[in-house]
Amino acid sequence: MNTELLNKLRTPCYLIDENRLLDNLKILDSVQKQTGCKILLALKGFSLHALFPMIGQYLQGTAASSLFEARLGYEEMGKEVHVYSPAYIDEEMDELLKYCDHIVFNSFSQWKKFKEKIKRHFDPPKCGIRINPEYSEIEKPIYDPCSKYSRLGVTLANFKPEELDGLDGIHFHTLCEQNSDTLKRTIKVVEEKFGPILKQMKWLNLGGGHHITRTDYDLETLAYCIRYLQDKYNLEIYLEPGEAVVLNTGFLVSKVLDIVDNGLKVAIMDASAACHMPDVLEMPYRPDVIDAGKPDEYPYTYRLAGNTCLAGDIIGDYSFKKPLKPGDKVVFNDMAHYTMVKNNMFNGINLPDIVLYNKCQGPRIIRRFGYEDFKNRLS
Repeated sequence: MNTELLNKLRTPCYLIDENRLLDNLKILDSVQKQTGCKILLALKGFSLHALFPMIGQYLQGTAASSLFEARLGYEEMGKEVHVYSPAYIDEEMDELLKYCDHIVFNSFSQWKKFKEKIKRHFDPPKCGIRINPEYSEIEKPIYDPCSKYSRLGVTLANFKPEELDGLDGIHFHTLCEQNSDTLKRTIKVVEEKFGPILKQMKWLNLGGGHHITRTDYDLETLAYCIRYLQDKYNLEIYLEPGEAVVLNTGFLVSKVLDIVDNGLKVAIMDASAACHMPDVLEMPYRPDVIDAGKPDEYPYTYRLAGNTCLAGDIIGDYSFKKPLKPGDKVVFNDMAHYTMVKNNMFNGINLPDIVLYNKCQGPRIIRRFGYEDFKNRLS
């Protein structure tokens, strides 16, 4: 990121590079054109609706996890809306049915509860059931939907073929930031357990977690998996990535406020892990920083930390070629997904500006937050 652009940006801010987003969308669209599958944007990972017109030119719609996400996809993109929730709220179902084209149930008890209401709706959505093949290769338990005692999806032991009337689709989601070789192995397990059920279905949603736009992603194996399922079971195939849509398109631009030294130099930033990038603490992980390395890789090592009262508001340890000083800008990479959708105003810390950028128009601020946003959340 060049100095001229950095100087134009007030910190903290999320900067979304539309040129990079377009590159990702073209990759995803190539998969659709090559295989005939349909790819949806998973709003749980990215829901910046100012970009929905661009995304909607390439993807087939949105995948929602709640009433509000479904309404957002319906109103702002206006294409297909697919909904899955671990459980639906009675009072929301009538409104939800106005927005969704597909609805996936997490259990047969949920399907039984809402089945008649859906049948009576003037334009009933296509209905499916989520399965749990009890197989995944996810290492972090917090993100593993197939871990022991998981509440997500129906296992083979709990599957009820006699209650499939009205259900014409299957959904599974077992991946997290993974390549297509994992999908191929997962499909084998799904077939072994649920193959006879797939033959009765019209569509199959392969969920999210497909890192399709990563540079080392094996697109050929993905295409093979999709075609294999289409040919063998005559299924319409859906994928609903969130992260892959905006992978490496976003930055969090921050500024050093102070340097303290209690045995280790700590740079206190105007960006916070707790408020602005919660997955850094939840996952946890250490985001990449432009022009920085691992501790002691370069001459000057600092711990980057947030400006909240949370003692653990630590972003990570980094080294720099030059000493940091108050006022210096620090840019975190890959900050589009699971940042804006999960951020918060803990401690009254303001949210970053949201800035769109492309080479033709330069940076444009599309949202700036303030005191009223903080005040109105709770009263």
